[in-house]
Amino acid sequence: MAYYDSIYQDTELGPRAKAVYIYLKDHANKEGTCWPGIKTIAAGVSLSRSTVKRALDDLVRAGLVVKEKRWRENGSLSSNLYQIK
Repeated sequence: MAYYDSIYQDTELGPRAKAVYIYLKDHANKEGTCWPGIKTIAAGVSLSRSTVKRALDDLVRAGLVVKEKRWRENGSLSSNLYQIK
């Protein structure tokens, strides 16, 4: 639970980014990866989809999350893969 303390005390991150980071961290596997959709994250943290997208951009810029696009076999876009730092 020490990661919560470091996130709560981070004055560079806003509340939306903190909420999304904690959601991702709570849903990550042992390797620190997860792949929820934007809609799923938004529902989980009670924020709009556009707010979640801005929060994810904040987390990527802060170096706390690496976002990687995933593609289906038919070439369509799937949910992103998030690597939590």
